[in-house]
Amino acid sequence: MTGPRIDRVIGAVNLGSFRVSAMLAGITETGELIVLGSAHRAAQGLKRGFVTDMTAATYAVRDAIERAEKIAQTSVDTVLIGTAGAGLASQVAHVEIDVSGRRIEQDDIDHLLLAGRDVIQPDGRLVLHAQPTHYTLDGAHGVANPRGLHAERLGVDIHIMLADGAPVRNLTEAVQNAHLKVEAVVGSPVAAGHACLNAEERDLGVALVEFGGDVTNVAVYAGGMLLGLASIPLGSGDITDAIASAFGIRRFQAERLKCVNGSALASPSDHREMIPVHGPGEEPSGPPARHADDAGRIPRAELVSVITGQLGRIMEEINRALKGLGFTGQRGQQVVFTGGGAELVGLADFAQSALGKPVRIGRPPQLRGLPETHAKPGFATLVGLVLHAASEPVDIRKIGPPGQAADGNGWSGLVGRIYHAILEYF
Repeated sequence: MTGPRIDRVIGAVNLGSFRVSAMLAGITETGELIVLGSAHRAAQGLKRGFVTDMTAATYAVRDAIERAEKIAQTSVDTVLIGTAGAGLASQVAHVEIDVSGRRIEQDDIDHLLLAGRDVIQPDGRLVLHAQPTHYTLDGAHGVANPRGLHAERLGVDIHIMLADGAPVRNLTEAVQNAHLKVEAVVGSPVAAGHACLNAEERDLGVALVEFGGDVTNVAVYAGGMLLGLASIPLGSGDITDAIASAFGIRRFQAERLKCVNGSALASPSDHREMIPVHGPGEEPSGPPARHADDAGRIPRAELVSVITGQLGRIMEEINRALKGLGFTGQRGQQVVFTGGGAELVGLADFAQSALGKPVRIGRPPQLRGLPETHAKPGFATLVGLVLHAASEPVDIRKIGPPGQAADGNGWSGLVGRIYHAILEYF
């Protein structure tokens, strides 16, 4: 039997500091999202969300996308890319127009969204997206679609994601050099929110903590939209560095110890358990690890102590960010951790104790075709990118005059190229 017919293929690339991952997903004629192929490889030329070596970053992107294409047995020439760095910032703007109590038509909504462009104040920064979230009728919130309703005033809340222009252009160029067109650059808090948060959590109030390799993003959702964002230049890679420094070992050895034997929670048996510094088949070289016995083993208790010490400092920064974003009181109850760092054993319990709030680990949904190795917190942003694209989000900068949509199919020739050039550097 043949599978369902694929009407549209989505390509996504997430450029993290630890890994570069790629995914191809298809939308069937019935609207189902199916993962066709996904792959990842070690990151090169990237540090804390910034391109540090264009050639190396381009190679990593090309390698990741080719691996995913091979699995999917198809190819893409246009992708969405995700970024956790580049100085991300979030704004929410509100705009209203007078509709004089009459029935709201599509033209009214288009005029409202056109008026919304004037409230975007990037202050010299790049606008990644400006999306309408909720409409209001005479000040009443929570209207998903106002068309056909009556009101004196029609309003809309617009979520605006900003970034520093130069880092984003470097990321874009790295992908373009890999012979791919960039459909959009999506802030990872938006993508991860699609993958890890449900509608009720976003409405009641939730903090999403993306615990990445070099950057930790703290995003606060309430009323169904992203209200605030803070970036912390620390991540799980700093825990790896702390282990390497404490025991005088190589980074790759420290990373393996953290992932295989590490934990955010201590246990009474840790002092009795000795763990080898060297992996299977690895020949010892250089001086022995500090605190190691004659067999090259270290007490697990000391490893856990180093991990929890560094993790405690990161939690202090997260707590400070949450307070700065006003995530307190009744709306400051639920915290969701995702990202590669969230895969550390015992993290949820440690974070719950450190932050004084309920914590759960956010994982991507079980999409059809998603391999088990990628159904983990470390791939939440990648999965979120295709979910974001599949939702066909509206960007008010691409709304044309009433009756004319300014999307990629509605513009052609010189005027279209000029228009999109202006959008790119908005």
